[in-house]
Amino acid sequence: MYLQFYNTLNMEMLNAAELLAALGHESRLSVFRLLVEAGPEGMNASAIGEKLGLAPATLSFHLAHLSRVGLIKGRQESRFIFYSAYYTVMDDLLAFLTHNCCQGKNDCLPRVDSMKTMNERIFSVLFLCTGNSARSILAEAILNHIGRGRFKAYSAGSHPAGSINPFALEILKQQGMPTDDLRSKNWDEFSEPDAPRLDFVITVCDKAAGEACPVWPGQPMTAHWGIEDPAAVQGDDEAKRRAVTKAFREMSTRISLFTSLPLQKLDTLALKKELDTIGKLRDKGQ
Repeated sequence: MYLQFYNTLNMEMLNAAELLAALGHESRLSVFRLLVEAGPEGMNASAIGEKLGLAPATLSFHLAHLSRVGLIKGRQESRFIFYSAYYTVMDDLLAFLTHNCCQGKNDCLPRVDSMKTMNERIFSVLFLCTGNSARSILAEAILNHIGRGRFKAYSAGSHPAGSINPFALEILKQQGMPTDDLRSKNWDEFSEPDAPRLDFVITVCDKAAGEACPVWPGQPMTAHWGIEDPAAVQGDDEAKRRAVTKAFREMSTRISLFTSLPLQKLDTLALKKELDTIGKLRDKGQ
């Protein structure tokens, strides 16, 4: 890492130039902007490649370049590497570029924090499946973890099981995701007058998608992200654990792509198309 070792205002011109040169390539700039939008949790390489349409070898080259100059960092989670923007480096570079701007009157420029606040909005998302015991529970936990500060996720079922799949709880705890507030519940809770105003309702099982849903207040956008039911898998605990892990991996990829969408910039038709495209993704075992 370069910039974390010295004071922002004493950044060497050569290092700043190297960072700007790294961002001077269209693909690397796209990767960096996507990771900035994704937040501290970042995205795995597969999700980045899917979103930007970059071949694995090409993406690896650009990720290595951005990592080498210190603009992004990677962390290993199970079999995946998640990449995230190094915000300290980004802030230091911005401070270097704007130091003594307007003859030292730095208040002539809008603060980055202020611009971010203007665009912030918390989006409410309800994930639905029949039993609300595994897939929708995983989706709720993953989105609340990845989208902290930008999204509030909920889950429910048309015929809730009343309990959560133990292997779903197991993998969520292994990934460091909170589980205390998770519970299996009926989707009727979200059609009540005092229910949260929903922006998105996403079904994650084919059966729930075909059922007549309650009337959701606020007319949220709907989408279908069908995923195989891990709770239906027969066999020993290891087989069931593999099924839940596959569902978790597939859901994580979809939610990473979802949280990277510029929701406030897309019109209704474009956003619906993006949601439907995400719903067609299939796990490749990567």
